Amino acid sequence: MKVRDNGKILKPKVNYTFTTSEAKSVCQWIKELKMSDGYSSNLTRCVDVQKGRIHGMKSHDCHVFMETLLPIAFSALPIHVLNPLTEISHLFKDLCYATLKEESLRTMEENIPFILYKLERIFPPGFFDSMEHLSIHLPHEALLGGPVRYRWMYPFERYCLTSY
Repeated sequence: MKVRDNGKILKPKVNYTFTTSEAKSVCQWIKELKMSDGYSSNLTRCVDVQKGRIHGMKSHDCHVFMETLLPIAFSALPIHVLNPLTEISHLFKDLCYATLKEESLRTMEENIPFILYKLERIFPPGFFDSMEHLSIHLPHEALLGGPVRYRWMYPFERYCLTSY
């Protein structure tokens, strides 16, 4: 907390947040983003540029955002915040390859606790729940079950959503 000259106490902005203008520019970028057919759904419907908010993304859209768009969209953040986000993004992208090598999965298995530790140093404890912890088990699960893409639910979700 910082005391201002007029006696009021100012709580400084945390380093992992965007200013309003930065949030609006990221939303505008997503709204104008063009992707090939079938890669993801229409992300423009999930963006409110006026408020600078993203909402209502489907699970596959979240994966696309996490694996490919996150490092670009959040590039305005400080480097000590951006690096762990980029690392976790690359980890998820590497896990989703059609062909996986055992040594790369072992490396991922060793690196994920360090990535989560870096994220824990940035974000408050309320950010973390069981879902963030589950990423520790994903490389081992890929070792046991093979590539993730053969166990995804996206084809079934797409079939169920189009059959109604």
